[in-house]
Amino acid sequence: MTDSTRTEPAGPAQRTTRDLTRAAVSGWLGTAMEFMDFQLYSLAAAIVFNKVFFPDVSPAIGLIAAMATYGVGYVARLAGAVYFGRMGDRIGRKKVLFLTILLMGVSTTLIGALPTYATIGILAPILLVALRLVQGFGAGAEIAGATVMLAEYAPTKRRGLVSSLVSLGTNSGTLAASGLWAILLATLSDEQLIEWGWRLPFLLSFGLMIFAVWLRRNLKESPVFEERPDVVDGVAMSRSEVESSLAKKHESVLEAGIRQRKGKAFFLALGLRFGQAGNSGLVQTFLVGYIATTLDAGRSIPTDAILYGSLLGFVTVPLIGLLGDRYGRRPIYIGLTLLTIAFAFPMMLLITSGSTAALMLGMILGLNVGVLGLFSLESVTMAELFGSRTRFTQLALAKEIGGILATAIGPVLAATLTAVTDSWWPIAAMLVVYSLITLVSAVLAPETRGRDLVRLEDAI
Repeated sequence: MTDSTRTEPAGPAQRTTRDLTRAAVSGWLGTAMEFMDFQLYSLAAAIVFNKVFFPDVSPAIGLIAAMATYGVGYVARLAGAVYFGRMGDRIGRKKVLFLTILLMGVSTTLIGALPTYATIGILAPILLVALRLVQGFGAGAEIAGATVMLAEYAPTKRRGLVSSLVSLGTNSGTLAASGLWAILLATLSDEQLIEWGWRLPFLLSFGLMIFAVWLRRNLKESPVFEERPDVVDGVAMSRSEVESSLAKKHESVLEAGIRQRKGKAFFLALGLRFGQAGNSGLVQTFLVGYIATTLDAGRSIPTDAILYGSLLGFVTVPLIGLLGDRYGRRPIYIGLTLLTIAFAFPMMLLITSGSTAALMLGMILGLNVGVLGLFSLESVTMAELFGSRTRFTQLALAKEIGGILATAIGPVLAATLTAVTDSWWPIAAMLVVYSLITLVSAVLAPETRGRDLVRLEDAI
């Protein structure tokens, strides 16, 4: 039964340039924090956590246990995507983004304050896993929420450029975390690092969290959410309330959103995500280890290539956003995926040529074309594919499911195939297959540039 005291929405919400700037900084900062938190943890898990939290087992088992605590965060991400996605569609984007940044920030800071195994025994790794779960639970909706908020805030003609700031946040967070650990490793002895140095990056993130929380506390709600025809008094009507409203009077806008069968847009978005996430797992994760071990090129070369490629990404990401605004999402998507497919085998020839310069060129170009360029387009296209009534939920699930499937399976499958064939060609073939999935999705998807994001129904 519809509450008769609820008032009708009050027309288009107005936002100033200052509001847009605050939203843009908030989206960039939140995504940067997410990736910084996860990168801080992954590096700590690889470098010291086996000694700090699992000292009573062999080094190999300790490393496996430390990496397992890293992996549980990804399980929690999916749960967070469902829980916070539905909340964001129901009560607004702002409230959810405030909660996710708080959960990520507090859990990351507390990891730096944890007692070690030597102090409290088995309770130490248990607390570590618990905090990792909380961290992942918040992160599961952070990047999706930031993407939705920026897309819904941005001027229609600059939506691709503004939304690309979310993608820049990934570079910023990864570079910040890597830089902090590089400083620690260069300035502290092994004993200092294990005794207290590993805590510093986690504790220092507290200051960043305070600023991010303050920023989001003062952020205005998404204008699209406030303009939705199914939102009254700041809360979305339930399906039964919408049905009741339709029974009293025919409202085509509400009917379009409630009657449409969901699924097509979600699977297209999943396909768009699959290529980018799969390529990322191969280029940024698997190839780093493959180059250092199988090709015996040294660990610094592939990591330096990722560093330089990420720096170039500060140009690539906004450029792709601008091109998408000017020429549309589909043609740029199709062009980037065709380039990735065409470059897959030449990239591996460069990487395996024996030349350090050629190797780094291959990695840098592969990262920017097949990963960061696609990520820039993904940020805005997925938001435009979904209707405003379920945009947050569907986008979060598409990102997390696509990311888990492609990123989790890809490196393992690549390692198996390269070992069996004793060759690099399976890596190139997998890049082609991942990119083909995205290419097919881009061809089948409608052009979404300029779409009215207030509409409740999906674009297809």
